[in-house]
Amino acid sequence: MTKADIAQQIALATGLTQTDTAAAIDGFIEAVSRALQQGDHVEIRGFGTFKVVSRAARTGRNPRAGTHILIPPRRAPVFKPSRELRDRVGSDEAGKPTTPQT
Repeated sequence: MTKADIAQQIALATGLTQTDTAAAIDGFIEAVSRALQQGDHVEIRGFGTFKVVSRAARTGRNPRAGTHILIPPRRAPVFKPSRELRDRVGSDEAGKPTTPQT
């Protein structure tokens, strides 16, 4: 699903124009990006949390040459889904949780 698909679905559900919906989505993405750049976390109840984690420096391996390389420390954005989202994604069509096949 693309950003345009999301904008179309929201526009149909709300009665807003696709242009207005796309602008709102762009504003949301910009606000979340700006918050993460500043080191804040963004919590959307019932959906999940966006935050930035620090990754330590480590030694990696160049798969082509086989040599070891130093990977510098960095900050990376991560998303942790809420329990409600995990339950919705892990349930079948009737809303019942799925059980893993053993």
